[in-house]
Amino acid sequence: MHFDEPALSQGKDASSGGPWYEGLTRYHWFVLVVAALGWLFDTMDQQLFNLARVPAITELIQRPEGISDIDLKGKISSMGGTATAVFMVGWAIGGLYFGILGDKIGRARTMLLTILLYSIFTGLSAFSVSVYDFMLYRFLTGLGVGGEFAVGVALVAEVMPDRARAYALGWLQALSAIGNMTAAAIAMILGVVEDTGISSWRIMFIIGTVPALLAIVIRSRLKEPERWQKQKDAGSEAMEKELGSVRELFTNPTLRRNTIAGMVMAFAGVVGLWGIGFFSFDLIRSVFTKHFTAQGLTSVEIARKLTLWTGITSLVQNAGAFMGIHAFSYVTNTRLGRKPTFAIFFLAAMFATAFTFWTLTEFWQIFVLIPIMGFCQIALFGGYAIYFPELFPTRLRSTGTSFCYNVGRLIAALGPFTLGYLSGVVFKDTGATDPSMPLRYAGVAMCSFFLIGMMALPFAPETKGKPLPE
Repeated sequence: MHFDEPALSQGKDASSGGPWYEGLTRYHWFVLVVAALGWLFDTMDQQLFNLARVPAITELIQRPEGISDIDLKGKISSMGGTATAVFMVGWAIGGLYFGILGDKIGRARTMLLTILLYSIFTGLSAFSVSVYDFMLYRFLTGLGVGGEFAVGVALVAEVMPDRARAYALGWLQALSAIGNMTAAAIAMILGVVEDTGISSWRIMFIIGTVPALLAIVIRSRLKEPERWQKQKDAGSEAMEKELGSVRELFTNPTLRRNTIAGMVMAFAGVVGLWGIGFFSFDLIRSVFTKHFTAQGLTSVEIARKLTLWTGITSLVQNAGAFMGIHAFSYVTNTRLGRKPTFAIFFLAAMFATAFTFWTLTEFWQIFVLIPIMGFCQIALFGGYAIYFPELFPTRLRSTGTSFCYNVGRLIAALGPFTLGYLSGVVFKDTGATDPSMPLRYAGVAMCSFFLIGMMALPFAPETKGKPLPE
């Protein structure tokens, strides 16, 4: 089967009536599906790590002789934060490199490379023999994970007609929640093998190699966007240098302002999600270990139940995320502009996260507080997918989007490290009677990071209703 890419002018303009998808061709849908699957598998890999982090480190860590259970728990928490930070550093470095490469050699080619990279090293993570080679594999996985986002959103943004662009990007990001939910379902199913002597976290990472199959489709059918191809075919030496130029992001005053504002906004959301929100799985484990121990369950039974409940937590968190991303897309396209919508969700994420970390103690609260937190936190990432491609011209779209998202992530790698340090060292003694308290104190303290995103909004441009800059 072959699809012909539509001309740039094809499709109704933004003022036309009817649903956003009216007039889209088969190739439009093909591009959206391929990019969405690439990002869906990418986020599945991220979530597999979040769900496997504690069991993996608990199994791989060398317990020092004479260490108390409280100190060991603190060590595992600290190492978990460090492993997450290492993963995020790899994510940021890979995102920067492949973002630039996406402007230089093309979106489709770069997407192929990133998917192969994160699939291969996810599989190798299953064969870790120590915490240190586990972290190395997660760093190398992060290189591919970080690169996929920028080229994916640049590809969809450039292929879609203007009237459909923001909605299509909203759907692309919303489907990332399905990737997270897929990982949760895998974890829940594999929880049944906990009593067989097989480490379920190792099986999770082996399953994470499946996205490599998508590379076959990308290699055979996906073409470069016409917008990018025209820039590439211009052929001049000057144009070749401008493709993917990080220098231009800072020598051009407008691009410099957009880059810094976007980077700060991404930093706030990434710290909020990866430095706090995704540690809700660790909170659940800490809170409900006490419940299950009081019921007289064996360690194997407790491990199985914790796997089940962390999987349920991920499912409901990402169900909320799916709705939140759609809510952001709807509000920013039909009611408010980009900036007011970001302001609303930064504040909502701060309050929802702090309330969840401080008050969650019962099973029923997982089905109420966790989805609300996911709705508010991950909606911001729908905003990034819509907004960042609108800040940069075609020759720098992948580079600029990647720079905002991944330099923000590089700095934000301090988030999980800080949370691990706060919970494992600073607030460690608060867990003498309740093991969940160190993580509660640390999570609430870090919610102030969402306000940093608010501080960038006055300097960010409003792009609602405007075409992509050429």
